[in-house]
Amino acid sequence: MKKIFFIFLSFFIALSTVHAQKGINFSRNYTAGGKLLMSVDSSAKNVFYANVFPNQPRTSFSYLPEVNNVSIQVYFRKNINIQYYRYTILVDNNPIVVNKSINIAQLKDVNRGDEEVFRSTTLGTFAIKGKTITTLVYSIEKPLDIDKSVFYGKPIPKAKIKGFSKRFATDKGVDYSWITDPKEKTKLTFTKKDDEFTIVKDRSDIDYLYYTSIKDKQTNKIIFESTAWQYGGLVEEHEFLPYVRIDKSIFKKSGDYEIIIQPLIKWTGCMDCNFTPEDIERYTTRHTLSITLDEENYTKKELLIYTLIIACSIGLVFLVILYFIKKRNRKKLTEKEQQKDIAKLKLNSIRSQLNPHFLFNALSGIQNLMNKNEIDHANKYLSKFARLTRNVLDDKELINLSQEKTLLDDYLQMEQLRFGFKYEINRSEDLDNIEIPSMLLQPFVENAVKHGVSQKATDGKIMITFVRQANDLVLTVTDNGNGFDTEKKNTGLGLLLSDSRIALLNGIYKENRFTLVKQSTTNGTKVSLTLTDWL
Repeated sequence: MKKIFFIFLSFFIALSTVHAQKGINFSRNYTAGGKLLMSVDSSAKNVFYANVFPNQPRTSFSYLPEVNNVSIQVYFRKNINIQYYRYTILVDNNPIVVNKSINIAQLKDVNRGDEEVFRSTTLGTFAIKGKTITTLVYSIEKPLDIDKSVFYGKPIPKAKIKGFSKRFATDKGVDYSWITDPKEKTKLTFTKKDDEFTIVKDRSDIDYLYYTSIKDKQTNKIIFESTAWQYGGLVEEHEFLPYVRIDKSIFKKSGDYEIIIQPLIKWTGCMDCNFTPEDIERYTTRHTLSITLDEENYTKKELLIYTLIIACSIGLVFLVILYFIKKRNRKKLTEKEQQKDIAKLKLNSIRSQLNPHFLFNALSGIQNLMNKNEIDHANKYLSKFARLTRNVLDDKELINLSQEKTLLDDYLQMEQLRFGFKYEINRSEDLDNIEIPSMLLQPFVENAVKHGVSQKATDGKIMITFVRQANDLVLTVTDNGNGFDTEKKNTGLGLLLSDSRIALLNGIYKENRFTLVKQSTTNGTKVSLTLTDWL
């Protein structure tokens, strides 16, 4: 029975407490700034009322973290012309009353205990939990003299440092170096050119609430305080952020300094306060600066030792870096030479295959003439073939264009004896001494003869040109044969070897690309070989 009684008693006390919290205690008033007083829930604690700020004249801030409802009253002295007064009320920056006159009919005389009688009325009772209520009271006779009171029922956000900057002198004036989103500790070095340090914090509707101080952690003394924020510096969401500038001279010596940003609230000047230091610390932002000043005094001996150590360290690092760079370059050079040697060996292999291929075709032509009993033509063919063989078997990688023309002349004159076509070789005389890889065009000329003009007899024609285009050398072989499908893979050994040879030449002459273009229609074929930047 006794247990049931205590349960009911506990429930009744809890219910009474809830009911008391909802009800406003009008017998206790708190100063709310300007001409305002306020009353709050009867059992509310931690009512931090009427905080004022040096940088916000005529502004009062009441922090009400445990209040559900607040009643706001306005008071006037007897000699004030109340009909000129207006007020505006905003809830979370949304206006609910705008430029409203004081209801004179509702005014009541109130004696506040100092033998002076005031006239008072209630502006309203408002739910404050999780909200911000702002009142503006002013006279239309002096519309710029506005008494602003802020009733804050939300947790005060802890300030966040968004960045630091150092200002330094330049030839054109000054410039800034930034550190954004710093961690718990920041290392900074101030040189002679540096003259100013800036702290940037996040933006809020109550920036005026926060003040900044800097403490020397070696002496535990505050060396800087500021209650004002300017706006500029870093831009976030198209709004400038609040910042405070600090002269570098406050830092007298190298060491650790602590930046402290906290609300400017009288934590001990409130009714029924039970905030602990741990509770207050939740609203405080702390950041450590590890400052190094380059103007510290050193002895000549210390300067000499430090200079030698730094010079030796830099020299050692330089030598190590130089060693590894040279080692890497040697390795790259060796690899490059090896690749070039391999390419040359492959190129020689292709040339060694081209030569027998050409000689076999030439001997086949002589045999063909002899079978036709064209002895005179066969003798002329053999004469040309002898000189051509000496040139072909010569192991030169590069020959000049004049020699290349002679080789092509001998070959085409030999083939003329068999097929009767016409040909021309056109070139600029200033290109005679330009060297190119030997027998570069011969496979394409041979292809023009066999598959282009061999069936046309005297109607066949082959045109060879050596042309300069800017720094490029362009070699072309054109015939008026029946053409072929350029998309179809070549089956002729000479053309296949030539394609492989061009690929290898591109590997050796990396600065000079060899570009082969084949164009063929039923009216003829044109093969262009461009040697890029060859001239």
